[in-house]
Amino acid sequence: MMAETMNFKGVYTALITPFKNGKVDEQAFQDFVEWQITEGINGLVPCGTTGESPTLSHDEHKRVVELCVEAAKGRVPVMAGTGSNSTDEAIMMTKHAKAAGASSALVVAPYYNKPTQEGLYQHYKAINDAAQFPIVIYNIPGRSVVNITDDTLARLSELPFITGVKDATGDLARPYTLRAKQKKTLDLFSGEDMTAVAFNAAGGHGCISVSSNIMPKRCAQVQAACKAGDFAKASELHEIMVPLHSVLFCETSPAPVKFAASLMKKCNVDLRLPLVEPNADNKNQITQVLKKLHLL
Repeated sequence: MMAETMNFKGVYTALITPFKNGKVDEQAFQDFVEWQITEGINGLVPCGTTGESPTLSHDEHKRVVELCVEAAKGRVPVMAGTGSNSTDEAIMMTKHAKAAGASSALVVAPYYNKPTQEGLYQHYKAINDAAQFPIVIYNIPGRSVVNITDDTLARLSELPFITGVKDATGDLARPYTLRAKQKKTLDLFSGEDMTAVAFNAAGGHGCISVSSNIMPKRCAQVQAACKAGDFAKASELHEIMVPLHSVLFCETSPAPVKFAASLMKKCNVDLRLPLVEPNADNKNQITQVLKKLHLL
């Protein structure tokens, strides 16, 4: 059995997780999902880094995935974040996402452990074999400290349920170098909003986005222009959002994007320690960018 490939394209929102009184704000989250779909987003990613997955309990994590699937109602794919630096935990979360009705799993490279390339291969192979569910590998050495090489990704592409890669290295050569080695065609997503158009021009298929929490319609329009091969239009639309892409990373994400969403009355600004709200200067900077984009 082999998972279908090339089904996951366009812009997927790496969803924030609203909190209220220390708990997941279920109504705000589902309202946010509905708004995202109404605005034309292509897919949803609950429980990623932007969703503060490291500080969600197992029960909360599972509940957020379930809430997302329930709210999406099959209208767009749900790519549930299920990664962990414990292989057993990643298998458990991936099996849950499958049972909950998600379309695929986004599995980050194990962080802190610093596995070798062989360890990375065995980690993903174990999840592939145990869950038998479409897996998008998330390569983000800036947070995980390990870089999954093209050779390892090519080797992983031979596994039946490895369907894609989210690349957050910022290296625009990756679509070329990986495509030259992969054993089957993988869905290639940029993990950085700032490189979304250039990544697609190099052969990528979309972006898993932080900025689409704030401007989902515009992000979807950028990806639609890329899909149509109109990179001049895509770049024009993209450039309008460059200040947003920049300011949403003025501090550790998701603190800036959650503050921006709170200004738009989409959620509370609440974060879980060790993350804290942006400082006063950065809050002002975020506010000014949103005003210039006519979002406030």
